[in-house]
Order: sequence, then structure tokens, then C-alpha cells
Amino acid sequence: MGRPPRIDRIFYTGRSTYLVTAATRDRVKAFSDIDFGRSVERLLIDSAAESKFALPAYCLMPDHVHFVASGLTVESDLRRFVGRWKQATGYAWSQLGHGRLWQEGYWDRLARFDEPIEDMVRYVVENPVRAKLVENCALYPLTGSVSQPAALKCRPPGIS
Repeated sequence: MGRPPRIDRIFYTGRSTYLVTAATRDRVKAFSDIDFGRSVERLLIDSAAESKFALPAYCLMPDHVHFVASGLTVESDLRRFVGRWKQATGYAWSQLGHGRLWQEGYWDRLARFDEPIEDMVRYVVENPVRAKLVENCALYPLTGSVSQPAALKCRPPGIS
């Protein structure tokens, strides 16, 4: 599969909010290893802080990662943030003898200026429920939130 295209009219810098999805190469279930998943989670949190992004929600599924990232400054650069994070996690995976971790590129969706991010957050945190990995997203070990903990809320199963 080719690299997902970046949108020409978007600069990917500043105080914008994005929904990002990155898939593993050949859909390898790298994050089924919870210990490795925790290290990728830590690198995501650290990379977001270094790149001046809030993470209202993130979720590491077995073979892909979703997160909502909100730029905190005019210098916040999504491409640099995601690139650094994928490079660091890819290196960690290769050090375990597994080769390349990530599929090239990533998918993103920019929130409109007047759009509340709750729908993006809900999509991310409820992903393990939709995939039938858990009955309640609060039970999934590789889901979290940084900088906006009140945004991370699970609905009871069966409620849409």
C-alpha cells in the first residue's frame, strides 16, 4: 500500500487538532505484546510533549495506533512529531530483531476550527470495543489521555 497523501492546503503546524492513524507493516500485531506496547505508549507521550502536543486520547490496537493530537503552540508540527515517534518506535522494534515496524506514512484528519473533539476522542477510546477486544474501553490496557484527562470517557457497552 502506498503512502497516504498529505493534504496540500494544510501546513500541519500550529494549534490544530488531528486524528492520526498509523498502521504496522504487514499488519503485524506488535502491540499484542503489552510490554512493547507500553514502551511505544511512553514514546508517544514523550514525543508529544517534546513536540508541544496535547494527547486528549490514544489507543494502541494490536496492529495500529490511533491518537488525537492538539498543537499547543504555533510551532507545533504534526509531521515532525509523528516522524520522530515512528522513528524511535521503529528503532526499538528493530532492536528486538523484528525488522521494520511501520507502514509508510499515516492517515490524518484535521478537526475544523469549530468542531468539538469529543467525537474524535470517542472514536479512539472505543476502538477496542468495536474490535470486540473488550466489552468496555476502560478495560483495555493501551488506551489513555495526556493533557486533557476529562476528555477520556467510556460509555457503557451497548450505548451508542
